[in-house]
Amino acid sequence: MTYIAREQWEEHYLDGKGFRRVGERERALLAERTPAPGGGRALEVGCGTGELTVYLASLGYRVDAVDFAGSALARAREEHADVAGVRWLRLDIERDDPAPLHEEGYDLVVMRLVYPFVRDRYRVLHGLGERLRERGALVVITPVAANTPAQRRGIALDEDEIAVLGRFFQIIGSLVWVCR
Repeated sequence: MTYIAREQWEEHYLDGKGFRRVGERERALLAERTPAPGGGRALEVGCGTGELTVYLASLGYRVDAVDFAGSALARAREEHADVAGVRWLRLDIERDDPAPLHEEGYDLVVMRLVYPFVRDRYRVLHGLGERLRERGALVVITPVAANTPAQRRGIALDEDEIAVLGRFFQIIGSLVWVCR
């Protein structure tokens, strides 16, 4: 597990940096496997500057996009001011009160490139699973250690971690993806 302090994330986004762009494969899988139902709601945890959030909105979801870095959200709001159906929320999914999240739940919860940075994974995943509507899906998109250069493996999951993640969500009946 890799821990990066909030201040470091704030500086990262203030310096104009971002994260890996959303790939065509990710877009295709999301469109194919998680089409937005009428009135569909999505939650993106760790939205950064909002590229995936905007894509989810284009699929027809109303999206709650959360990040704990205010600098990331400021950029997202500025860069995507014209995108309808998005609520940008500053929220630390591990520490803050989840009251600002939609009380009727979500059809889709996405954690893209966030999971390795979560300290209390079980509690966070359980809490997110509780917010899924019936037939809802939780999608984890993250690097896999076997396909990640040695110097970056701290942000990747190994096969044991992937198995644990899959078992956890089989129990609550949700869909879990790990993008390889």
